[in-house]
Amino acid sequence: MWDQNSVVIYFYIGMGLLALWGISQAWLSQLRTETIHPFKAFVHLLAFYLSYLLIPLFFFSIYAGWSGYYFPHEAVFVFLVSGVLCYARFIEPHLIQLKTTRYQLHDDKAMLKPVKIALVADLHIGLFSGHERQLKLIVKKLNKAQPDLVVVAGDWTYEPENKLAEELAVLKEIQAPVYSVNGNHDEQYPGPPIQQLLQGALQQNNVMDIEGQVVEFNEFRLIGIGDLWAGKADMRFMPELPQDKPWIILSHNPDTVDMVPALPTRPLMLSGHTHGGQVELPWLTDFVMKKVSILGHKKGLYQHEHADVFVTVGTGMVGVPFRFRVRPTIDIIELI
Repeated sequence: MWDQNSVVIYFYIGMGLLALWGISQAWLSQLRTETIHPFKAFVHLLAFYLSYLLIPLFFFSIYAGWSGYYFPHEAVFVFLVSGVLCYARFIEPHLIQLKTTRYQLHDDKAMLKPVKIALVADLHIGLFSGHERQLKLIVKKLNKAQPDLVVVAGDWTYEPENKLAEELAVLKEIQAPVYSVNGNHDEQYPGPPIQQLLQGALQQNNVMDIEGQVVEFNEFRLIGIGDLWAGKADMRFMPELPQDKPWIILSHNPDTVDMVPALPTRPLMLSGHTHGGQVELPWLTDFVMKKVSILGHKKGLYQHEHADVFVTVGTGMVGVPFRFRVRPTIDIIELI
């Protein structure tokens, strides 16, 4: 019953059944998705669900090499490729890490009391990521870090389902105030018209949208700036605002830093958008990044003429349901 031919037959039957399950799940998920491109959403969801085929393929490659069904070099090749893809699809996207960066906000003095800002971006709740398991882990990590405030630098969504408010309910457990601005995927650049759906979901779950608003803190002010690709990143009015404290600017696209006007004190912009490349491969990632950030922002701290910008790699995924060598990250910016 368990001779080589039988195992091979059972393997292909199992793969076929799993493929049918993946196709059906992709179709059903697409029907619940707020999208203006149903076929495109279906294709992306196919990639997401058919990736489960990688798991039996990984284990079959071991058996096929051991039994002689594959030549040794074939078995090694399939084992390595399927193993790497399994890691990038099922493991790394859930390896959320906390990283702390200390930043001196005042040029000539230290803060009276250090302030910890948790920077989150690119959750991309929808086709690939941001579902209950991941959101619970993000909230757990945030509460463990005990920040003074949490800022979300946009791209909450990636063609989400129409139950967004329910999916975001876990955010109520965050033990710090949460401030947010929209990203390009929240503003239909690209994406479906889900602004009202997102706005309602954030309001229901205690997230404050601060686009175009100023939030006062003891030693700095936080301002929310709209998305660059949506044409909402005008900051020409900032010199007319009070300048007795440094500014923290929250804006999704780090290229927005080029639009910061000259101010008496050097502001710090907090952004996301780039995913750090999401999949780190030689040459290819750098080529793609040129289309994502004209100024070459990838991750970490960059200095520009009128401001510094810190870019987080975020936690979610778009395009393909993989993260490789770019672990999802919550950045803690400690102002000193």
